Amino acid sequence: MNTDIRYEKAKRRIRGLIWSRQSQKVKQLVMGRNLSDGLLAKLVIYILLSIVAYLYLQPLLYMISTMLKNISDLLDPTVKWIPRQITWENLSKAFDGLQYPEALRNTAAIALSCSIVQVFICAMTGYALARLAVPFKGVITGLIILTFLIPPEVIVIPLYVIFSRLGLLNSMFVFLIPAVFGQGLKGALFILIFRQFFHAQPISLEEAAKLDGASVFRLFFRIMLPLARSACLVVFLFSFIWYWNMYYEPSMFLAKGFTPLSIRLDNLDNVLNPSLLGHTADSPGTANPVTEATKMAAAFLIILPPILVFMFLQRWFVTGIERTGIVE
Repeated sequence: MNTDIRYEKAKRRIRGLIWSRQSQKVKQLVMGRNLSDGLLAKLVIYILLSIVAYLYLQPLLYMISTMLKNISDLLDPTVKWIPRQITWENLSKAFDGLQYPEALRNTAAIALSCSIVQVFICAMTGYALARLAVPFKGVITGLIILTFLIPPEVIVIPLYVIFSRLGLLNSMFVFLIPAVFGQGLKGALFILIFRQFFHAQPISLEEAAKLDGASVFRLFFRIMLPLARSACLVVFLFSFIWYWNMYYEPSMFLAKGFTPLSIRLDNLDNVLNPSLLGHTADSPGTANPVTEATKMAAAFLIILPPILVFMFLQRWFVTGIERTGIVE
């Protein structure tokens, strides 16, 4: 009898240990050893990421859905996301209305040339402020920050007068010349990015190169600039996107001829409907065509090249953000 009782107690104890171990494994699987290791934490993170992704993708999805609708689907309130009949006519109208090949060449010429120039000029300026014995270095850095804080609307009239007297209006030189002098679009920010990057590099690299007889320019172009590939990529992508999407400066300096995609999108209504030219939206007798789908198609054609560039360079872009000290 005592043996049976001891056997039952041992059996219950073993069952309790097995149940405790299994519950501990389940708890560890769900909750994890740390707060971010368990399935519950991962589920919450994925839900939050899905919500944020939807908030960012919702305008793009709406744009694609709208540009594929015909007029009947646009006027039907029951059709919201999925059109009854997919049409590609809006893309064709937008392609012709924007004069897409010519406008794409103009925009790409401005964005690529100014971005490449800004990378080299801002890199040299940032290196000089970070490493060289420049007189009044603190004052120069303060002035650079000040130029970043001044709104472009404040200096647009003097710039317009200067470019007009030099005969540079309606050409890409109105953007290229400021970039050459380090004062292109967001140039002050790029100088500060390079200054932060070069300031974080070890001084021993420069000392070793100077012992070997390297000059300042050779030291910069052979050692420091190759080390700054990640920073160069970040600055290039930022500059490229800002030049691609800019509207205010081209609307002031490029009134005709050499116009980018942003200006042609603004004039798309007049191109598609010449009867609207010279009228306002509230003018009597003004036609009221449904052009929303065509405008969405034009906007999609404009943002498509930057999206492809970012998708191709995304991995190196994220790595560059981490290495340049922008997060700090």
